[in-house]
Formats: sequence, C-alpha cells, structure tokens
Amino acid sequence: MYEIEKIEMIETALKMKEYRLIAMAGGNVSLRLGNGHFLVTPSGMEYDKMRPDDILEVDAEGAVVNGHWRPSVDLVALLYIYKNLPDVNAIIHTHQVYATAAGLIGDVLPAAVTTLANCTLGPVNVADYSSAASLEMGVQAVKFLDGKRAVILKNHGVITVGGNLDEALHAAVYMEDAAKTYLLAKAAGTPVILTDEQVEEAVDAYKKCGQDK
Repeated sequence: MYEIEKIEMIETALKMKEYRLIAMAGGNVSLRLGNGHFLVTPSGMEYDKMRPDDILEVDAEGAVVNGHWRPSVDLVALLYIYKNLPDVNAIIHTHQVYATAAGLIGDVLPAAVTTLANCTLGPVNVADYSSAASLEMGVQAVKFLDGKRAVILKNHGVITVGGNLDEALHAAVYMEDAAKTYLLAKAAGTPVILTDEQVEEAVDAYKKCGQDK
C-alpha cells in the first residue's frame, strides 16, 4: 500500500545522501497521507538498504498501522509539526553541516543569495536547542519556521517542510549551498545581504522555473 509514495520517500532520502545532507542513517523523511495517517522512515536504517516495505504508516497519535520496524525516534516531533501546520505535507530532517554550522554562530541564516530565497522563501531562523526524539524539537520547529520552508535546530540539524517532498528537498539542498556561500563570505569579510524587496523578487521569480507537466 502507498508503494509510489514510499518509493518517492526513498528516492528523496538517497538524494539527501547524494548531496551530503546526511551520513549513514541520520535524519528522516515523512509524508502526510490523505487519510489522516503519515508515512515515516524507520529508525536507524541506512537509506541505500531501505525498501518500500520498510517504511511505516502511523496514525496521528504515532501508533504503527502498517510496518514491522520502529519508526524514526523523532516521530513525536514530526507529528507535532503536521498537527500545527496543516499546509505541510512533507518533512525532511537532516544534519547538514554548513547550515548547522551557520546556526552555531547566529540566530538567522540571512538571505545572502537568491537560491536561499527561491526555495526557503527567505532568511532561515535558528531555533533554540532541542534534543532528538523530543516533542520540544517539533515545538521549536513550529515556533521558528515563521512561514518559511526551513528552520535550523541549534546544535542539532535542520528541518525543511513543503507541500510535497520536492519542495522540502529543494529547501534543504539549496539552503546548504547558501549556507556554504554565506560562511565563506563571512570568513573573508562582511557579506552583502539581500533586501526584503530582493527576497520577494527571488521568491516570485522561482515560481516561473521548471516546465509545465
């Protein structure tokens, strides 16, 4: 059941690995279903070994409906995000290095390049520290997302969200590139940051990218 969605989740996770947003079995991928349930990757399983049957279906309380593994330890946080942000249909959690590093030296990853604005919809806030497997991780994510598609979890990693997995993945990938660029510029001098108007232009411009299906 939900074979297509599960395959898409695994493909997303493998792209996370390809773009070096995770290592080993780090992070997780989840997806909202139309029946009030959710799909989530299992805890501690490397993605290149994962098969569709390994992905779990859980209800809104976190009980496993279909599947034979334990779900991601972050499930309680993920369900909190889904409950409080009804427009979010997909969540990706990573431990990507550059964005996480940016969160160690400031309270926001500023929109220094257009690609960040394109995919995260503007500068990315840094949430207060919360540990893995905690409800507080979800609480902090919701508090600091502020209408964007990404939030940095201080001393922890990143959460990106979207209406679908592509939006969440693009936010994670392009944020990592933007964080790398920002940190390089900051090491050399004072980065120039986009104005609010330029951020809005970048967001609007990105809506025209791609091809109609």
